[in-house]
Amino acid sequence: MDSPPLAAVSPCALPAPPTLAQRLGCRDCPPGFVVGRQRWNDLLFAHWTVDAGALQRTLPAGLFVDTFEGSAYLGIVPFFMERVRPAGLPPVPFISWFLELNVRTYVHDASGNPGVWFYSLDCNQPMAVAVARRFFHLPYFRARMSAVRSGDSIRYRCLREGSAAPASEFAWEREHEGSPAEPGTLEFFLLERYALFAADDRGHLFRGRVHHAPYRFYRPGAAAVSAEAARPLGFDLSARPVSLLGALPVDVSIFPLRAHAPS
Repeated sequence: MDSPPLAAVSPCALPAPPTLAQRLGCRDCPPGFVVGRQRWNDLLFAHWTVDAGALQRTLPAGLFVDTFEGSAYLGIVPFFMERVRPAGLPPVPFISWFLELNVRTYVHDASGNPGVWFYSLDCNQPMAVAVARRFFHLPYFRARMSAVRSGDSIRYRCLREGSAAPASEFAWEREHEGSPAEPGTLEFFLLERYALFAADDRGHLFRGRVHHAPYRFYRPGAAAVSAEAARPLGFDLSARPVSLLGALPVDVSIFPLRAHAPS
């Protein structure tokens, strides 16, 4: 898939970031019909601060880097996809359960609608890769992935097919209790995302919505993380993440991807 055209915007021309009311409004269930249902389980959110201007140059026209107190963030998120199926159908053994690891940042459009921009999504379910690329214009890649749960310890490994880079490896201790993020905090900024933006190979922008209960997050102990999945972007992520959060499972409704005309 070709890269979409990059946004060229001077700092003085950047639109206003989303208001807290806009961020909270994204929690509401969107209008329209549900096309899919799934559960996201045992999520680990590792985030680093990166240069906002450098991130802006990686985005398609019509999107702008979302920041918290002046800082922009790049995230790597390994997790378990469960019960994935079209709306109205039951999950299928061996097909509806798989692993995913995504590299992401946070953006908004000119009207202040916040969302996620994905740089890559590694997955060990070929059917999911094909569907996401074809119908959601998302940069999914087939990968060899494994995860072992031993009590409350999780070990997670991802190696993209055809890549000569080392595998991404993670280890963390999960917890069984968590709390929703307080509005206005960094945790709220990083976790409360109910929309994604995508672009096709001609640069046409799309927006998709999801709906789920707010994440209940915790701070995992003794976590080991890898920044290998983000290495192709060229950012220096050699330091420890500035934020490391675990999240309890959420049941997710998926809404159709729709063409999004920049305001």
